[in-house]
Amino acid sequence: MKAIANLLFEARILKNIPRSGFHFLGSGSESVADHSFVASFIGFVFSQIVPEANALKLLQMCLIHDLTEARTGDLNYVQKKYLSVDESQAIADLTENLPFGQAVGDLIEEFNAAKTLEAQLAHDADQLALILELKALHDTGSNGPEGWLPHVVHRMKTSVGKSLAKEILNTASDEWWFTEKADADDL
Repeated sequence: MKAIANLLFEARILKNIPRSGFHFLGSGSESVADHSFVASFIGFVFSQIVPEANALKLLQMCLIHDLTEARTGDLNYVQKKYLSVDESQAIADLTENLPFGQAVGDLIEEFNAAKTLEAQLAHDADQLALILELKALHDTGSNGPEGWLPHVVHRMKTSVGKSLAKEILNTASDEWWFTEKADADDL
C-alpha cells in the first residue's frame, strides 16, 4: 500500500505542474491535471460514439497519458528542441514497486506508440483538450491561438477526432449556455 499511496501523491502533484506552452502563447493557463481531466472527459465521449473502442482502456490512457510529467515536467515545443526526457526511465521508476505497475507502463507505452484505435483516440482527446482551450481563449479576445490552432488540428489522427475538431472550431465557446441572445438583458 505504501507504493500506491506514493503513486497517489505523485498523481496529485500534477495539479501543481503548469502546462508550459501557455507561457509562449501569452495568455491562458492550466495545470497538467486540468488538461488530463478534459482529455479524460473527451475520452469518455469518444467511448460513447466509437463503440468498437475498448472504453476502459481508452479512459485509462487519457487519465494517465501525462503521469510521467510529475517526474519530468511539461516540456513545450521550444524546450523539446533542446532537452530530451528519458520517459522510459520515468515509467520504470514510477511503476517499479506497484502491484499493477506493468499495466500502467503498458498503457503509457501503448499511448506513445499510437498504433491502436484506443491510443489514437486518446491522442485525439489530448489534442482536442488543447483545441478547446485555444478556442475559448480566441473567443475571449486572445490573438495567439489563431496561429496555433491549425498546427494542433493537423495532429488529429482519427476521422471522428477531425470531425469533432472542426465542429469545435465552428462553435462559439459560450454557445452552450448563451443560446438565447435575449438572455443578454438578464446579465
